[in-house]
Amino acid sequence: MARHRLVGQIVGDLSFPNSSPFAKLLDTCLRSKSSRDTSWVHARIIKSHFSSEIFIQNRLIDVYAKCGCLGDARKVFDKMLHKNVFTWNSIITALLKSGFVDDASRTFGLMPERDQCSWNSMVSGFAQDERFGEALEYFVEMHRENFVLNEYSFGSALSACAGLKDLKIGVQIHALLSKSRYLSDVYMGSALVDMYGKCGHVSCARWVFDRMTQRNIVSWNSLITCYEQNGPANEALEVFVRMMDCGIEPDEITLASVVSACASLAAIKEGLQIHTRVVKCKKFSDDLVLSNALVDMYAKCGRIKEARCVFDRMSVRNVVSETSMVSGYAKAASVKTARSMFTKMTERNVVSWNALIAGYTQNGNNEEALELFRLLKRESVCPTHYTFGNLLNACANIADLQLGRQAHTHVLKHGFRFQSGEESDIFVGNSLIDMYMKCGSLEDGCWVFKTMVERDWVSWNAMIVGYAQNGYGAEALVLFKKMLVSGEKPDHVTMIGVLCACSHAGLVEEGRHYFVSMGKEHGLVPSKEHYTCMVDLLGRAGCLDEAKDLIEAMPMQPDAVIWGSLLAACKVHRNINLGEYVAEKLLEIDPSNSGPYVLLSNMYAELGRWVDVVRVRRLMRKRGVIKQPGCSWIEIQGNVNVFMVKDKRHSLKNDIYLVLRNLTKQMKRVGYVPIADDYEANEEESDIIKSTSNCQMDFPVDAAVG
Repeated sequence: MARHRLVGQIVGDLSFPNSSPFAKLLDTCLRSKSSRDTSWVHARIIKSHFSSEIFIQNRLIDVYAKCGCLGDARKVFDKMLHKNVFTWNSIITALLKSGFVDDASRTFGLMPERDQCSWNSMVSGFAQDERFGEALEYFVEMHRENFVLNEYSFGSALSACAGLKDLKIGVQIHALLSKSRYLSDVYMGSALVDMYGKCGHVSCARWVFDRMTQRNIVSWNSLITCYEQNGPANEALEVFVRMMDCGIEPDEITLASVVSACASLAAIKEGLQIHTRVVKCKKFSDDLVLSNALVDMYAKCGRIKEARCVFDRMSVRNVVSETSMVSGYAKAASVKTARSMFTKMTERNVVSWNALIAGYTQNGNNEEALELFRLLKRESVCPTHYTFGNLLNACANIADLQLGRQAHTHVLKHGFRFQSGEESDIFVGNSLIDMYMKCGSLEDGCWVFKTMVERDWVSWNAMIVGYAQNGYGAEALVLFKKMLVSGEKPDHVTMIGVLCACSHAGLVEEGRHYFVSMGKEHGLVPSKEHYTCMVDLLGRAGCLDEAKDLIEAMPMQPDAVIWGSLLAACKVHRNINLGEYVAEKLLEIDPSNSGPYVLLSNMYAELGRWVDVVRVRRLMRKRGVIKQPGCSWIEIQGNVNVFMVKDKRHSLKNDIYLVLRNLTKQMKRVGYVPIADDYEANEEESDIIKSTSNCQMDFPVDAAVG
């Protein structure tokens, strides 16, 4: 009340020699953000002989706007008989800060003359409203009109380039900046680092940073964030340590970026150290972004209890916090808990749905993943690239071609063209290829590959591995040669597909050549999987001694799979001596595995060595080794029929066995004679050979949660 009486007394005196007292009063109103006091002062100004003074009217427009009274500011502006450039700048700034950028643009177009401030206001205002393209248009026009560009012009323009991820224009602005006196400005350096980082040009961001003569917390944060978002993430940690050594105290932005880098690296030790720092500093305890980063870091590192502890202590949570927990539970194979938390979420976005669908797929709950996608569609949630990637992986895992084609229809409806960019959808095309190949529909997989706007190394790998696994070895090798001609470099997965193709096509010399070429031509070190493929190739071709020598020359310890592949080959080629040696190696690795016993027993049976057959069977019983009965299934009209060895539980068992008897009679009539009397061993044999000799693998299609 005392302040109001003072204002009344001062403004009651209308005999001021100039308008300075009124300007000071308006400054007081601005500091207090009082629209009512501003109105009182305005009323007194109207009664004075300063009512038409441009200076005081400009101040009124500015103070009204900053007090949240844009309508009153606009009224003052509209009633002014005479306006200068400051008048126009004041109303434009008011409109921009209030979010009326289109009104500001129209007003700017009506200005009789403009100055540097006018242009900077437009560039800055549009950049802050995230209308980056228009901000850059104003910047370009300002430069074309020969107005001097200053730190505000450059800063807003670089911010717009970062928002658009437009490296081309960003480099041009950098060139303009290098010719000005602002290049050494710490804020300009920070803006450049941020722009290059957002555009994914890590080397340029580092180049600018290293040449800065002065740095602040924003500079360090920009570089740390650049590495965290673009990689390598370990560089973010190294820059953070260097920042601490320079005596710069991190803020919440620094810590959130570093924690996110720890999440990418699964660096739990460093993550725990940073969390300790956060706990010690009370000002960070309620920061939502930092807390979310900690929850995400613990979840991605598989420390779900610690993630839940941080989550439970958060005073405020949002959809990001809850989604991180859903994703964490799903990755920790606690899918039921993930589903329970998902159901209780007050707000869900497509990322939440993707996290749970991915969790189901990764844990083998493919039917549940498909059902969740149907629920997503019923709730009118718009799926993303990641949704379809996980959906197609689920279809591939259960080899359901009909469902896969339905999923493909949804993909087409969303207009994906399988190309790279800010929202790359190449991996959806790759997932489609993988699904069709695993479902045995090579024609459809080939069609997707040919219609992709762009392809990456995963696209080629999906086709090569798919051809190889479906027995089209020659086609796989032709495609591999096309891949090399295209300039795409092969990786370890490519070479597994190539070696499998050689194995299935019986191309021994080609297989040897490609195996050697891995190191000589492509700089790849063969892994255990590549050796397994070579042993399978040599074994199928009867080069058993060469396969044995290759295993014993391996730089790593051979496992049961690679020895099993050779044992299966010994069985096919009836090499009992080598078979016995290999069986001993297998039993040393895993004496409880029934596979070697069964294969060795069958080999003896084929040679009529029944005493040895009995000996092996007795050894199995003595060691307590039990062969799990074989199982097969077939889907007919949506119903899955499961059969065990000697199974008589099926409702149509009489009809099934009648057909089997008739088939056996027909086989005998054309000359079929069983090789061994040990029918149980024969029944088990095919499963063992398949599990040990084929170079089958799950193709790694990138379908991250996002």
